[in-house]
Amino acid sequence: EPVMFGLFRKKFDLEELIAGSVEGLQMATDAHRRIWHLGDEESWDVDQDEGQIYFSFADGTTASAPVQIVGTFNANDSTFMWGWDHPSVAPALQASASRVKAFGEEHGSKELTTQKLPCSETRAWEYTALAMRLAEASGGYRAEAAPGTFVFMTFGEVRLAKDV
Repeated sequence: EPVMFGLFRKKFDLEELIAGSVEGLQMATDAHRRIWHLGDEESWDVDQDEGQIYFSFADGTTASAPVQIVGTFNANDSTFMWGWDHPSVAPALQASASRVKAFGEEHGSKELTTQKLPCSETRAWEYTALAMRLAEASGGYRAEAAPGTFVFMTFGEVRLAKDV
């Protein structure tokens, strides 16, 4: 390949891709809020063996969906640990995070391939949006797993049920 060829390729712009991904996450979240009230005081539970996230609402509605764990954000030291090769994440739930890592390797992004890194909670949401886009997931979710420790996840197609 001639050296000149590289000059004509569009440079990969992670921030541009993330901005578009965040927009997609916001649109999906708005739809989930409208349709099944995601964000309305729901309780949540993840069954890592089943690979499912479960949401329960005060009115008896429940929702479930396949889940992937993008990573964890520690508010105490402002660090993010990716879900790939994470000691608390079942291997089957690491696929979306691993997809981001592979994407980062392909594009030479240190940020997407460093297992634990300093970042803001906003940046953790941005990573989740990127994982959602790359995996073509239905939505993203953040839940407090322990005081100051938040799990960032993506979820697939949602199934709703209601207690009668």
